[in-house]
Amino acid sequence: MTAADIQISPPRNQRGRSGGRAGRAARRSATIHASKADPFKRNMPTYELLDEETLDRLEAHADWILKEIGIEFPGDDEARRLFKDAGASVTGTRVRFDDGLAKSLCATAPATFRMEGRDPASSIVFGADHLVLMPAYGPPFVSDLEQGRRYATIEDFRNFVKLANASPWLNHSGGTVCEPVDLPVNKRHLDMVYAHLRYSTKPFMGSVTAPERANDSIAMARIVFGDAYVDSHCVIQGNINVNSPLVFDHVMTGALKAYARANQSVVISPFILGGAMGPVTQPALLAQAHAETLAGIALSQLVRRGSPVVYGNFLTTMNLKTGAPTFGTPEANLSTFAIAQLCRRMNLPLRCGGHLTASKTVDGQAMQESVSSIMSGLLAGSHVIFHAAGWLEGGLTMGYEKFAADLDHCGMMLTMMAGLKVDAESLAADAYRETGPGGNYLGSAHTLSHFESANYLSDLTDTASFEQWVDDGRLSLEQRSHRRWRTMLEAYQAPMIDPAVNEALLAFMAHRKEAMPDEWH
Repeated sequence: MTAADIQISPPRNQRGRSGGRAGRAARRSATIHASKADPFKRNMPTYELLDEETLDRLEAHADWILKEIGIEFPGDDEARRLFKDAGASVTGTRVRFDDGLAKSLCATAPATFRMEGRDPASSIVFGADHLVLMPAYGPPFVSDLEQGRRYATIEDFRNFVKLANASPWLNHSGGTVCEPVDLPVNKRHLDMVYAHLRYSTKPFMGSVTAPERANDSIAMARIVFGDAYVDSHCVIQGNINVNSPLVFDHVMTGALKAYARANQSVVISPFILGGAMGPVTQPALLAQAHAETLAGIALSQLVRRGSPVVYGNFLTTMNLKTGAPTFGTPEANLSTFAIAQLCRRMNLPLRCGGHLTASKTVDGQAMQESVSSIMSGLLAGSHVIFHAAGWLEGGLTMGYEKFAADLDHCGMMLTMMAGLKVDAESLAADAYRETGPGGNYLGSAHTLSHFESANYLSDLTDTASFEQWVDDGRLSLEQRSHRRWRTMLEAYQAPMIDPAVNEALLAFMAHRKEAMPDEWH
């Protein structure tokens, strides 16, 4: 069975409810999509912060870290053997690389690759001028205005998958969009992968919390796409977090090897808080992050040459008085620009953070930190934006209202990244001829023909008069966002799936769950 055999449904904006605010929003989204061949493409240049000499120095320091300090690979004899056979020096669990070795081992990783969705129309490209936006990843808590902050459940997980699938501003379903703590730790990955496959047609991430869970995720993808198709196409990803500083534990390398062997994508992501997982100064952290990422990418290529990878990073600051993580800070933003330049030297797709914030609610702090974070990532040249929607409380909470607000801002950012097109139509000579000096251009043929697509129309921004705002209930952005995500869920319709495929997925899940006792930690 291939992706072409899967029954697919019409796009959401063709079959949602036609009336009211939700219908108008859907039609606006359809208009925006129709006006651009691909809304997820960059037509803006990237910002270059550092000169070539400075980049050389950062690369040299990364090489020094790899050679003099090295990277730990505990509990994985195979990984250490692969590195040793490739020319690295191995002492115990420590692997060291001569200058340039790690970078040379990364050379077989593709500069771009395509990732298939269950609906072929949902497939995406990583690298070049393409953009990939996905929800937040990993929060154990969720929050909304009605129920407050609470532990996430599988129902919450499904809700966020549905919201991501319904949105025109996310083209990736994400991975662990929230942690469903109502399910056993060793079995919840099955329900999460099933939710992505059943309630969305967009590309997604599988489990990485144990090698066998990674293999389960890949097996479920094979049920949907077929063995032969998976062997030659990327249909699933794993997010591999480095145990910074300078450690890859056997769980992460085991998952990495599972995805790479299957020719599926991995995102290699150091997680560094300056002053805790590395020195407090940003240049040192840049070199460390680069070294850690190279080591992970090198391992993926030793497992399977040419397997698709993404150069990831999560490099931010912390409050040195309290130890709390901080986001959207000038230091972290500067590092985003620099790490992007190091990635471009590797000619690989780049992952950066999205709407990151330490705030607990959708307030001014959340918006300030979030906008600063995602803006720096996009301007730096990121191809992949993790945590584009929903992130609160330093990643501990997935917020429903934050999700809706972030989606709206994602639309703004994608519209901006599309750039400014200057041609005869946009210069509007006919409008000047028709209207002339002192006229009103609202009624011109040019304005009418571009009325719905000329500007980004926010679903959430309030532009009414004060009196109208009062009459409408004095709703804050958070309250409007609450109304928005509720409307989206009410309008959601599950995409079609081949009944035989669905039955096979459910049977696989039941078999795997019966094969092991529940584990809750």
